[in-house]
Amino acid sequence: MKRIACLVAAGLLLSLPSAAQTPQPPPPQLYGEGDLRLESGEAIRDFSISYVTHGALNARKSNAILMVTAIGGNHHRLDFMIGPGKALDPGKYFIVCTDAIGNGLSTSPSNSKQQPRMSFPKFTIRDMVESQYRLMREKLGIDHVVAVIGPSMGGMQTLQWGVSHPDYMDALVAIVPLAKTPGWSVAVMEATRKAIMEDPAWKDGNYEAPPEKGIRLWRDILNLLAARTPDIYAAQFKTGTDVLPWMEAQETAALKAFDANDWIYQSWAYDRHDVGATPGFDGDTAKALASIKARTLILTGTKDLLNPEFEPIAAGKNIPDVKMVTISPGTVTGHASAGGFFPADVEFLNREAGAFLDGVTGGGKKLD
Repeated sequence: MKRIACLVAAGLLLSLPSAAQTPQPPPPQLYGEGDLRLESGEAIRDFSISYVTHGALNARKSNAILMVTAIGGNHHRLDFMIGPGKALDPGKYFIVCTDAIGNGLSTSPSNSKQQPRMSFPKFTIRDMVESQYRLMREKLGIDHVVAVIGPSMGGMQTLQWGVSHPDYMDALVAIVPLAKTPGWSVAVMEATRKAIMEDPAWKDGNYEAPPEKGIRLWRDILNLLAARTPDIYAAQFKTGTDVLPWMEAQETAALKAFDANDWIYQSWAYDRHDVGATPGFDGDTAKALASIKARTLILTGTKDLLNPEFEPIAAGKNIPDVKMVTISPGTVTGHASAGGFFPADVEFLNREAGAFLDGVTGGGKKLD
């Protein structure tokens, strides 16, 4: 059960990824940043960020790549792209895989001693970025990276990195991202929160045991409906009712994978995201995107029912040096195309992202 829970947490917005794709993980580390001042003016007291690294930082510190994770995910989220010969090759790059605020590994409602549960302050995607920036500069001493890469909410953080710190990276790889969360995505997130918060066992966040009914419904709404497509189910199940025991197994696996209050807080950050709200842009999303200096690769999923592909496609038109790519054209795996579950999508993401990074680094020559 512990292994299943780990896998679910690693890729919560999709079906379970294949264990065969996952390299032997290094142990996570914690960097204490003290009080993390949020853009709201509040602070997360005694904040620590969790992370792991793959590969070695070269003498010039010129080969670093920062990975940022999806909502409900952790530093394992892109393990299927890390390894020899893959897009994020530890023999070439020093890959820093971070845990977002509120994911249960970095300081979160579930593990904060000073601000536990629903007394935790609300945070934003930009606050996540700033916590990562402090890690990279203060702890690791890295003043510039080859790229920032992330899927889903990680893609949202990736684009925010390009706006908040435009000179910090050479490239951005944003997988099924959003630049500004549309009403549809907010509605999905609100439904998942209601599923939890209207379960009597939630007890205003003061539950003794996970609010099981709410978590099962949250899993159904998000992972089994919004993060997948009808086409996936048609291919996976010959008879429609065959999906029911599979759904129950997915729900059960989720019960120990992610804390309900952590989910509520991360989803609030998801809802409110807009790169145009970055200081200096007065709410102008297009102007914020136009300020990105990094070479940018945006990968979208056909029929994405969580982060609708129309939003990143429209956003990309405002980024000066952007390449827009549809993941596995001709297939309809939606948001789950970024999850590491479908072999064709895994191969596609590694090939496209790897070639893009090779282009950015001149085949690795610029790293020397």
